[in-house]
Amino acid sequence: MNQSDLDKFASGAKVYDLGMDYFVGMPHFPTHPPFTFSLGRVHGELMYEGGVSSANCMFSTGGHTGTHIDALGHIAQEGRIAGIGDMAPWQDYTGLKKGGIEEMAPIFRPGVLLDIAGLKGVDCLEPGYAVGAGDLAAAAERQGVQVPGGHAVLIRTGWIKHFGTPLNYVSHKDGVPGLDTQGAAWLVEQGISLVGGDTVALERTPSAGLPVHALLIAQKGIPIMEVLNLDELAAQGAYSFLLVVSPLKIRGGTGSPVRPLAVVWEQSG
Repeated sequence: MNQSDLDKFASGAKVYDLGMDYFVGMPHFPTHPPFTFSLGRVHGELMYEGGVSSANCMFSTGGHTGTHIDALGHIAQEGRIAGIGDMAPWQDYTGLKKGGIEEMAPIFRPGVLLDIAGLKGVDCLEPGYAVGAGDLAAAAERQGVQVPGGHAVLIRTGWIKHFGTPLNYVSHKDGVPGLDTQGAAWLVEQGISLVGGDTVALERTPSAGLPVHALLIAQKGIPIMEVLNLDELAAQGAYSFLLVVSPLKIRGGTGSPVRPLAVVWEQSG
C-alpha cells in the first residue's frame, strides 16, 4: 500500500473512542483496587537551560478498573479454565503462568453494536434489567445487522450515563442492567469472539457466582471488555465497525486497561 492508498484509507474513516477517563474517585467494582494519581513533579521545581521544565505523574490502578479487558486467566470454574484446564500449577502471587494478559494478541476485527436501550426506546435500561437472547436478536433485527461468527459484540445499556456518580454506576444495592446466561449463551451460539459492555461487570448485577463470566471466559474462552462508552456509536447509528484494542503486556496479569477504538468508513457518493 503506497502513501496515496494510505491517505485515501484514512480520510474515509471516522474513529470513535470507546474508552472512559481515569480520575481519582472514578467508579470501580467493590472488590477491585481504586485508581490513584498524583503529580511527582510540577513545572518550576527543576529548571533546565533555556527555561525548560517538565512535569510528571505517577498512578496506580487495578487491572479491572475503568475501561479494561479481561484475560483468559481472570475467571475459573471449579479451578479450571477453557484451553488451560486446572489452574493450580499455573499461578502464584507473582502472576499467572498461563492465561495472563500478555498472551492476548492485539485485537483487530469486525465488531457489531447491539443497542438494547435503543430497542426499548429509553436512554438507559432500568437497574437490574436482564438482557436476554430475545433482546439481542430483536436489537440485531431492528438495526438491520447480523452477528457473524468471529465478530466482537458490544452491548449498550445506556448505563454509562451514571459514570460521573460512582455509587450510582456501581449500584451494588439496586443492581445494574446486563447480560443474563441465556443472552450469553445466544452470543456463544453465534460464534462471537469477544463481548463488551458499558457497565462495570457486563452481566446483570447483583448475581451469585458471576454466571455470565463463568460461561464466556472459563467455559468458552471468550474475553470480556467492560466500562465502554457506546453512546456516540449508537447516536450515529454506527452499528458495524472495525474494533481495535491493544492490551498492555502485563506479565501474568488478569486484565489490562485499554482504550478501544471503533473505526467506521463513511460511504461516499
